[in-house]
Amino acid sequence: MRLTPAESDRLQLYLATLLARERCGRGLQLNVPEATALIAHAACEAARDGARVDEAVTAARQVLTAADVLPGVAHLLTEIQVEAVFDDGTKLIVVTDPIPALGDPQSAPGAVLAAPVSVPEYADPVTITVTNTGSVPVSVGSHFHFFEANRALAFDRAAAYGTRLAIPVGSVTVFDPDTPRTVTLTPLGGDRIVIGFAGLVDGPLDVPGARERALHRAHTDGYLDTGSAAQEGHPA
Repeated sequence: MRLTPAESDRLQLYLATLLARERCGRGLQLNVPEATALIAHAACEAARDGARVDEAVTAARQVLTAADVLPGVAHLLTEIQVEAVFDDGTKLIVVTDPIPALGDPQSAPGAVLAAPVSVPEYADPVTITVTNTGSVPVSVGSHFHFFEANRALAFDRAAAYGTRLAIPVGSVTVFDPDTPRTVTLTPLGGDRIVIGFAGLVDGPLDVPGARERALHRAHTDGYLDTGSAAQEGHPA
C-alpha cells in the first residue's frame, strides 16, 4: 500500500497515541511526546467526526490534566500544532495551553512562557462583510491572506487584497453557511511577499500590476466577489 507523506505522519501519530494510552493505562505519568500525541490525535479525531476547528481545539484540551503528566510537562507544553482532515479540507489546528497547569509556571524548570494573547493596535484596518455561500462552515486562520480565502466566501476581494484577519495569532474565524459576518482585516506585514495559499499571488504584493493580476485570476477561477471589480464585467 502506497501512503503519501501526510498519511504516513498520521499513521505515526496514531502509533504514538497507542503507546501513550498503554503507558497511561499502566498508571504512568506521560512525558511531553506522549502527551503531545494523545492531544494531537484527539484533535484529529474530532475533525474526522465532523467538528469545526474551534470544537476540535476544545476536544483536545479535555484529554489530559496536570495529574496525568510528569511534573513540569503542563508548563512546558504551551502549544500543539497538527494538520487534520475536516469535511471541507485539511486545516492546521493550533491548541494553545493544551493541559491545565497547576501552580506557578515560573516554578517549572526550563518552562517556556508565552506572552499574553491580545489583539494589538492595527494600522489601516478594513471592515468587510463576508457571506459563506457554501453548505459547510469555512474556517480562516489569523495569518491567511484573506483575499485568497475559500472561493465560496462572497466579499469585496479587492478590499481584502494584502490583508489578514485582525484576530490573535493562531486563532481562527468560522463562517457559517448563509450567515453574513462582518470582520476586520489588517495589512500583512514584513516583506509583504505571499507564497502559496490559493496561488492567486505567489509573489510580492505591492509590485506594479500584482493586484490586478491576482483579481483577474480570482475572477477566472470562480472566487466570489461583491466588490466594484466584480461589477465591472467580472464574474461575481
